[in-house]
Amino acid sequence: MFRKTVLSASAALLAASVTFSALPARAATDPAAVVKHYAELGYAKYQDSLTTAQALDKAIDALIATPSEANLKAAREAWIKARVPYQQTEVYRFGNPIVDEWEGKVNAWPLDEGLIDYVNGSYGTESDENELYTANIIANKKIKVGGEEVDASKITPELIQSLAEAGEVEANVTTGYHAIEFLLWGQDLNGTGPGAGNRPYTDYDTKNCTGGNCDRRADYLKAASTLLVADLKEMTGNWAPDGEAAKTVEADPKKGLTAILTGMGSLSYGELAGERMKLGLLLHDPEEEHDCFSDNTYNSHLNDAIGIASAYTSEYTRVDGTKMTGPSLSQLVAASDKTLDTEMQGKLNKTLDAMHAMEKRGQTVEAYDQMIAEGNKDGNAVVQTAIDGLLDQTKTIERVIAALDLGKIQLEGSESLDSPNAVFK
Repeated sequence: MFRKTVLSASAALLAASVTFSALPARAATDPAAVVKHYAELGYAKYQDSLTTAQALDKAIDALIATPSEANLKAAREAWIKARVPYQQTEVYRFGNPIVDEWEGKVNAWPLDEGLIDYVNGSYGTESDENELYTANIIANKKIKVGGEEVDASKITPELIQSLAEAGEVEANVTTGYHAIEFLLWGQDLNGTGPGAGNRPYTDYDTKNCTGGNCDRRADYLKAASTLLVADLKEMTGNWAPDGEAAKTVEADPKKGLTAILTGMGSLSYGELAGERMKLGLLLHDPEEEHDCFSDNTYNSHLNDAIGIASAYTSEYTRVDGTKMTGPSLSQLVAASDKTLDTEMQGKLNKTLDAMHAMEKRGQTVEAYDQMIAEGNKDGNAVVQTAIDGLLDQTKTIERVIAALDLGKIQLEGSESLDSPNAVFK
């Protein structure tokens, strides 16, 4: 599934200054060694995602135990920090079915937030596509799904997991980062104007409750956080040296290289350039913003781009500052075609430069939803430059695929790129 006021963003974005440098080519670089190190990096990235999710879980415990402005701010900051390593894992998704089949549990978007909690009147009361559009699990102890009554008297991880994609509607997102984001920030009601969601901490204060059902809201937030930690533990285990994902990708080096490049190309083109960026820019729609409640989108896009480059260079800086390097796809390509490797690294860095420019604008000028607003010529141009970089690097990724004789690889597409006129129909 693709869908799909920043607090201390510069401090939270641990990888903000990343630029990948050329690595020396080694003629003896072994495809098996490249794939093995790719799996090792995956393990490290999911470990970091788990560690930061556990820190978020502790911050949520503190908010629930003692609701306050300070504890809400701390939980929000922990969420932003948790997004950094996770977004850098997304390049592992498209080439590895075990990740793609799991991803919807933790990063599905956009979500119909009325399924989870109270919403502003501008949200509306019903949707032709979703009978659960305003079901409000937090306010209602019984939910009807397809005519069947579901007991929601106790909000547990099992309950919210069972309601994910209820009625086979993808927008019924009940778990993962974005459900937690909504519960920490609330709706962003500013459109393409300044400001993020502004949920008050008193939404969790049972003694001075706003929004109603503060006890159940706390139960939901804790359930979602518990599930996020459990899901990340599962995927971390899959990338451990004896885990299913690691063993699968390492079993056949050629298929392993295919997995690496499928992830790089699909995330570059269809997912990030297309669904997450070009679609919102075409529609000038703030609802097409990945981290839409927190206005953290520019950080998430940057870390996706860092992850794509990391898959090629085999470089990763862990959340504790440890730098990992090893046999890389870059070295493998350079061993036979130094010019192509130089081109690939140059394009990856050009995209990163554009993403950093977007990040800087996000921190100093305006949020991402403002950048994509209709009539914002300068903001639109900043986003389009990053999109152009992603499209350009995809062309070279395709050349790398050909140079390594990996055959035909199907990369993820996007209607917003392949048939933009259809977006408006």
